[in-house]
Amino acid sequence: MRSSSSLLIAITLLLLLASVLPPSTQSKNDDDDDSGYLIDRICKKTPFFDLCSATLHANPLTPKSDLKTIALVVVKDILVNATETLSHIESLIHHTSDRRLEHSLAFCAECYIPLIKYTLPQAADAVSQGQFGFAAYCVRYTAKQVHRCERKLGGTKASSPLEDQNGVVHKLAGVASAIIKLLLNA
Repeated sequence: MRSSSSLLIAITLLLLLASVLPPSTQSKNDDDDDSGYLIDRICKKTPFFDLCSATLHANPLTPKSDLKTIALVVVKDILVNATETLSHIESLIHHTSDRRLEHSLAFCAECYIPLIKYTLPQAADAVSQGQFGFAAYCVRYTAKQVHRCERKLGGTKASSPLEDQNGVVHKLAGVASAIIKLLLNA
């Protein structure tokens, strides 16, 4: 919930800031219009347009970016969200007295740790080096691991305490996969 709440707050603040800045402070040149058009055009080719658009418009690296940089921005955003999710998992483990939930959360931590330490950094490196096939593999693997975590938590009595966080990471992986596929087909 923290990841999606943070994303929602960031989006709201950006929209609020854009609406209160005087026109002279807002950048309205052709490059910004082209960048926004590029982002919208790319995001329309992903399964989660709103998440894609919000992620890319919120990142200062995105304007004047090419498709490769845009893919890198999304992969790095997956890493940030996965790291926040792991922190939340660790907090939940320390605060639960339910042994079954604790076991399921430990399983999820075991899913997320290698993603954060190895898989997602390797995906970012692969995008940077133009190894889009390997980057696509890493992102698909990330989505599978997050799904495994959520499935394990689905067996607990209550609803999944990571449903929102896992959902954001999984959706971002879907966005990254679609963008990397565009790079593979370019």
